[in-house]
Amino acid sequence: MALTGRSVVLALLGVVPVLLRPTPATAWWWVLAVAILIAVDVLLAPAPSGLLMHRDEVGQVRLGESTSTSLVVRNTGRRTVRGLLRDAWQPSAGATSNRHRIGIPGGEQVRLTSMLTPNRRGDRKADRVTVRSTGPLGLAARQSSMSVPGSVRCVPPFPSRRHLPSKLAQLREIDGRAAVRVRGQGTEFDSLRDYVDGDDVRSLDWRATARRQHLVVRTWQPERDRRIVLLLDTSRTSAGRVLDIPRLDSEMDAALLLAALASRAGDRVQLLAGDRRVHAQVSGVTDRSQLLHRLITTMAPLEPALVEADWRALAGAVAGLSRRRALVVLLTALEPAAIEEGLLPVLPGLVQHHRVVLASVADPAVEVAATDRSDTPHTYDAAAAERTRALRQRTQEALHRLGVTVIDEPPERLPVALVDHYLLLKREGLL
Repeated sequence: MALTGRSVVLALLGVVPVLLRPTPATAWWWVLAVAILIAVDVLLAPAPSGLLMHRDEVGQVRLGESTSTSLVVRNTGRRTVRGLLRDAWQPSAGATSNRHRIGIPGGEQVRLTSMLTPNRRGDRKADRVTVRSTGPLGLAARQSSMSVPGSVRCVPPFPSRRHLPSKLAQLREIDGRAAVRVRGQGTEFDSLRDYVDGDDVRSLDWRATARRQHLVVRTWQPERDRRIVLLLDTSRTSAGRVLDIPRLDSEMDAALLLAALASRAGDRVQLLAGDRRVHAQVSGVTDRSQLLHRLITTMAPLEPALVEADWRALAGAVAGLSRRRALVVLLTALEPAAIEEGLLPVLPGLVQHHRVVLASVADPAVEVAATDRSDTPHTYDAAAAERTRALRQRTQEALHRLGVTVIDEPPERLPVALVDHYLLLKREGLL
């Protein structure tokens, strides 16, 4: 049961008879009369259990954008149900306009729409729907809550997609250079041409030379349909926030930009995400138009776990995808302890079969703290920042010695730096 504002006003009106006849009996009789009216009103109010509800499916929405959810309410009784309905969601779903005044005649139904603006990535779920059915006097209401399942998937915002047109133009420039031909293993045959001074003698085609009676060499072009494996670390290091954005979200943004560009280049993109085990995987998607959608949908529910990454298990998962050589992009934090204890021991085997790149989100606050020595507290902060930089530099050098390329940039620059490195590999025929 719930009381309305009318019952409060009615109780306050009892001041008038008490002033006219100031006795305790007058006050008690007035309280009794108000209680009886409230009880009668509650008994005459239609039961909320007579309402049947179902929710329309809610589509995906990007983080920071809005969508709507519709609740269909049907009155199975004969009496009109009047009152208030609240469609509750998780706080992170950002539900607004979700309190509705209702007046549903018997046997009819209405559609109630609420707005959702999620402020966290992932699946945001609906809570209970609460209905207050007021009586004919409007003094009190019968209240009931019921579960009406529903959810909205909030996907990564992918802010770096604004760079995609310019990077595609660079990719077309690389692919359109007919004069660029790379010789060596791992390339595709393109055509034959006459030998010129400086050509590698290993490219000589002796059969063609015999037919033409002069030296002929084979020309090659960079292979298409190369494999790109994106390995997304969801362990404890991905939970840290840089510029108030979780590291995991910034790494997703970089992975999506690289995947979008690589798929346009004709390369095959695969995704693994996990910590002590693989939580999500995308592979075998040949339709370029569906790849980005699959990646975004798969990444959306991923959350950091407060555990250390098992890099042996993750490296084994990479090996299980295919034995072909690939560009493996490790999207993880350049944290010295986690890298040196967990990742470095398994890297030699990974580098032996693949080209490995480690992409990490750098914290600009460390660089700022390292330069601020304005007073004693800031000087201590600068010393701590310098030590952090030295440890990261030592770890980065260890990775370089193993043949791993390290890209350590702030969140807004990491996606561009990663795709620029990919384009460099394309341009040099090293992919």
